[in-house]
Amino acid sequence: MRIGIGLALALLVWTPVACKKKSPAQAVENKRIATVVEMGDPRAAGQLLSGFYDIEDNAWRWTGKQFVVELGTPLGAAGRGATLALQFTVPPVVIETNGSVTVAASVDGNALPPETFSTAGEHSYKRDVPASILGGDSVKATFTLDKVMTPTGADQRQLGIIATTASLIRK
Repeated sequence: MRIGIGLALALLVWTPVACKKKSPAQAVENKRIATVVEMGDPRAAGQLLSGFYDIEDNAWRWTGKQFVVELGTPLGAAGRGATLALQFTVPPVVIETNGSVTVAASVDGNALPPETFSTAGEHSYKRDVPASILGGDSVKATFTLDKVMTPTGADQRQLGIIATTASLIRK
């Protein structure tokens, strides 16, 4: 009986501490920027800083010639480095029009090697990112294409590639 009363008193004492709500500042502090951005997710729009068009088919976005995404720095990446990855599709019309497309990237202004894609279909651009530039909470990954399709007819957008996912994954 004494044990039961002791447990009940302990619960009463600790309940206010355990149920204490976080202040708005603590809630913001604990929210991390996503390390993986799905282009079809409307919640990702805040991390797509420029060069992306509206979501299409609830899954992807056309890009312009240059596009920028903010990615969260993965935990531990400041010590090990990370891999920047862009999943995308090169539509047949892009290859028919331009022959190929070269994707280049930089992370917070640090250039990464480009890669040329000369076939239509799904592709990945992946590059190692040194740990030395991953000390902050997030980075800006800037992608640049050497060629885009010029606007035609009613569609006046400069279209590059179809982006599906951008991510920064710890090594």
